[in-house]
Amino acid sequence: MKIEILGTGCPKCKALTANAEAAVKELGIDAEIVKVTDIKEIMRYKIMLVPALVIDGVVKSAGKILSVEEIKKLL
Repeated sequence: MKIEILGTGCPKCKALTANAEAAVKELGIDAEIVKVTDIKEIMRYKIMLVPALVIDGVVKSAGKILSVEEIKKLL
């Protein structure tokens, strides 16, 4: 499973990354978490707000910090 965090490195992006890492750890699943900071790559997903959470190439959330529990439900 590949999880991408789209954002420029702002505090919200870092919080979403931390929550995604915690969710993966709590579920005990094997997932690669990648931070995508390149604007051209982010634009490829056609989102208007960051941070965004992408799971296996599908945008699951944009513009908000999902909690650990919310991310666990998506995984």
